Amino acid sequence: MRKTKTSSLLLALGCSLGIAIPQDAANSASRVVLHEGWTLQSAAKGSQDGASISTTEFEPEGWYPVSVPTTVLAALVDNKIYPNPYWGMNLAELPGSQYANDGIHEHRNFSNLPMPHGSPFRSAWWFRKEFQLPGSYRTKQVWLHFDGINFRANVWLNGRPIATAENTAGAWRLFEFNVTEAILPGKKNVLAVQVFPPEYNDLAITWVDWNPAPPDKDTGLWRDVYLTPTGPIELRWPYVISHFDSPSLESAGLTVTAELHNATGHPVAGTLRGQIGNVEFSQDVELAPNEIKVARFSPDKYAQLVIRHPRLWWPAKLGPQDLYNLKLEFAVGGSVSDAKTASFGIREITSKLNEQGFRVFTINGKRILIRGAGWAPDMLLRVSPTRQEAEIRYVRDMNLNTIRLEGKIEDDHFLDLCDRNGILVLAGWSCCDHWEKWKDWKPEDYVISAESLGDQIRRLRSHPSVFDWLNGSDNPPPPKVEETYIHILNSLEWTNPYQSSASQASTPVTGPTGLKMTGPYEYVPPVYWLTDKTRGGAFGFSTETSPGAAIPPVDSLRKFLPPERLWPLNEYWNFHTGRDVPRNLEVFNHVLTERYGAAANLEDFVLKSQMSAYEGERAMFEAFGRNKYRATGVIQWMLNNAWPSVIWHLYDYFLRPGAGYFGTKKACEPLHIQYSYDDQSIAVVNSYYKGFEKLTARAWVYNLDAHEQYSNQTTVNVAADSVARAFVIPKLSGLTTTYFLRLALEDQTGKQISSNFYWLSTKPDVLDWEKGDAYYTPEKTFADFTALKILPQVHLRLSWRMEHESAGETAHAVVENPSEHLAFFVHLRVLNRESGEEVLPVLWEDNYFSLVPGERRKVAATYSSKDLGHATPVVHLGGWNVKPASPTAQPTR
Repeated sequence: MRKTKTSSLLLALGCSLGIAIPQDAANSASRVVLHEGWTLQSAAKGSQDGASISTTEFEPEGWYPVSVPTTVLAALVDNKIYPNPYWGMNLAELPGSQYANDGIHEHRNFSNLPMPHGSPFRSAWWFRKEFQLPGSYRTKQVWLHFDGINFRANVWLNGRPIATAENTAGAWRLFEFNVTEAILPGKKNVLAVQVFPPEYNDLAITWVDWNPAPPDKDTGLWRDVYLTPTGPIELRWPYVISHFDSPSLESAGLTVTAELHNATGHPVAGTLRGQIGNVEFSQDVELAPNEIKVARFSPDKYAQLVIRHPRLWWPAKLGPQDLYNLKLEFAVGGSVSDAKTASFGIREITSKLNEQGFRVFTINGKRILIRGAGWAPDMLLRVSPTRQEAEIRYVRDMNLNTIRLEGKIEDDHFLDLCDRNGILVLAGWSCCDHWEKWKDWKPEDYVISAESLGDQIRRLRSHPSVFDWLNGSDNPPPPKVEETYIHILNSLEWTNPYQSSASQASTPVTGPTGLKMTGPYEYVPPVYWLTDKTRGGAFGFSTETSPGAAIPPVDSLRKFLPPERLWPLNEYWNFHTGRDVPRNLEVFNHVLTERYGAAANLEDFVLKSQMSAYEGERAMFEAFGRNKYRATGVIQWMLNNAWPSVIWHLYDYFLRPGAGYFGTKKACEPLHIQYSYDDQSIAVVNSYYKGFEKLTARAWVYNLDAHEQYSNQTTVNVAADSVARAFVIPKLSGLTTTYFLRLALEDQTGKQISSNFYWLSTKPDVLDWEKGDAYYTPEKTFADFTALKILPQVHLRLSWRMEHESAGETAHAVVENPSEHLAFFVHLRVLNRESGEEVLPVLWEDNYFSLVPGERRKVAATYSSKDLGHATPVVHLGGWNVKPASPTAQPTR
């Protein structure tokens, strides 16, 4: 067995762990992924060691069949050893979960607590796999890869030790071992991995205030395990850097690098050849015994790497997401020793502080307002490529352009999806755990943190979607750690911006970040975002903030709350909130009662919650849009949930888009008309890099009885990536306490290109600023929407047809309001006629909209036929004061 040397970079950082440097995850036709056929057992259940377990003579009797990747708890749940931890309060009943509901540790961060005595997850767990390789591997160097071990592992292969827990540690490390001398080509091989759980003072994968943590702390082989064969030279980490020679973007210089590793004990000479489309380049390289060398092709030496009129990569809605393919191979004596391919985008991202000290990002020389949300993987780290694809489609459909990864750095498939869909990725380390407890770091932690950063940056830097890195989250690292991180970023030629943390804290190394992390995280009214001037309001770059609770629709609540615990609010609901703020729904329920009236039942509570989520999310994103570029970015906390939750999401765990989803989608339209809660002005926000002239902005104000009280229109010109004020809604007399504002934006032909609808109150939300903080600002008085309950019920006309298209099945619906009353908060769903279940995931053009008397709307919904099965679809109509209906399909007009 041979083990690769540690990189010279990490040796320079004082690395003391003799561990193999990782191999990249680039594709390989000969990769053997060890996915199925594993078995699992607690190391506390037997006395055998790896030398015996990793042999064919060992019989894993009583072991659990599992697939890898998996965590221990996920595997045990799959084997029905434990019940679904997402249902009700099952998680609190699992062994080792005393922290979750013991009255003492209930809301403490389990990441910073030791596993309790008696927990079955305190011990190590064995993963065992039998596999066979072709006889042709006898002439190859064979590499064993672990893309994710949480947290330490002893590795054995065919009775031979490969690695020890002393030097195989770190959840965010990528491990590679040369197992040529231990592998048995053409015969049965046995791999045994003894995985040790993370301690509270390890740099592990953790859950902090987002949701509870599983009792095993996600111990396991949580990403792929695989083997790759090469010749004497292994090729790693192909990377393309693009740089524009002038602001015209007429040409781009490409720099291509790759890491070469001589796996032998003698010198090897060969040729590294590359190809990008029709462009070819090569160089001869000689490597000393066991040497690791970075080969480099730069445009100053290889003129063919100056690309004229390049196809550029842009974020979604701002241009195409053009990608190029790089092919590299290293040939020795006429034979290919190793080959890799990688996709990349030609784009350049920079940032700077503006005159107010706020960070502004630019892509290809153009400013961009960052509008995104925070990502949460599954709590048990279960990964579904199909689910990832659905979620990225949701992000793009909501007109968001960014996802933030706080300490949960996603896999290559996720990043590839972001590349192809134009979704920017803001990545960085986690808060609130050992990653930010630098005063308690052990010597090993400095090594693991440095190696982890190097491994992840090698993965991230090739993706055009990844645009920024945060070396800390809530707090910046101390100078020693920050300087180490920066050295790694520079050494690995990270060309994107980076900051010391997600907060506004300044450091002696890099100065101010130009970012802020000032909340709020609990409910605030829509007017907050435009009137707050010191905390989370619409100025600067807010890396995480939220209007608070996000109650899923009733159908989703029934999927994780027992029937007897659905209503009224109780400890089961609280268990599915946060671990810190909010840890219950008291604030949200109080505000909802004050603004909309006390909930009569579950359905009433949920519907009012949807209305609150719509106006809250829309107001937040609209405020940052109107105030650009004094406001430079906002990250909604969060996009999704790691388990079923009643806080912080734009769509729920079951991929059901609620009203907050559509409020976000409305607010983030690239060309958008909106109302300003602070000064009652109507603004047009243009996110495109082109201007629009002679647009018509229209506004109508209606009383509760739908009688028009005011109307106005004007012509608006809006420059590229700018905001234009149209007019101000004057102070009106004779308004009902609850009234409505309808907006429309039309192009020169009279075609409507944006619309909006607000419910407003003559009684304003007044904030109690003196009692507020970064988490929550209470109100002195509340807007009054209680009169909505007296809106007359209306009967809408609904017709729809189904059409099979390349993107999937599409339901084309037409909704018309023939009554004299407002149809408020109209909600459409595509249902499985046989089961009554909503077809998910689904992309609606619009939803939770309102119709004035005589108004007619066409909306379409796209979904996958496989999610419907063989059932018949039906469109269901509902709303606040809308008589529910699911008529037989009719031809739409």
